[in-house]
Amino acid sequence: MPASLKLSAAALVAFVPITNKEKALAFYRDKLGLTLVEDQSPFALVLKGNGDTSGAIIRATFAGGFQPHLFTVPGWRVPDIEKAVKELSVTGVLFNRYPGMNDKHPLAIWTAPGGTQIAWFRDPFGNVLSLQQDPTPAPAPENGSTAETSHD
Repeated sequence: MPASLKLSAAALVAFVPITNKEKALAFYRDKLGLTLVEDQSPFALVLKGNGDTSGAIIRATFAGGFQPHLFTVPGWRVPDIEKAVKELSVTGVLFNRYPGMNDKHPLAIWTAPGGTQIAWFRDPFGNVLSLQQDPTPAPAPENGSTAETSHD
């Protein structure tokens, strides 16, 4: 790979299909709190998170005959998923429940085998979106010591 082409250093652009500008703004801007950066109608609405310093954006792209899929499109990492679910629920966001995964959790949060917590919800167009809280890493041993003990 050429040294100049490192996508790991480039800002992410996520695409979300939409069919109605007003519904998209009411959801992404008013419920989720994203900032409208540019209205590129009739092609797309460009949005970003208010505190996002990575340069990542969402292009809510007008897609005439769009049919939603069952899989997750964009998602957001959050530091406190329970707080985020509660705050979005107050705005009217409904979280999806999947039998055998998150249907018994009071806030519809699923914990993956590695400890990541995820909650899913849909936008007005049927796109599945998610929140994700990464597991808290175990504290590092003090003074560089390891878990092994000496048996002198």
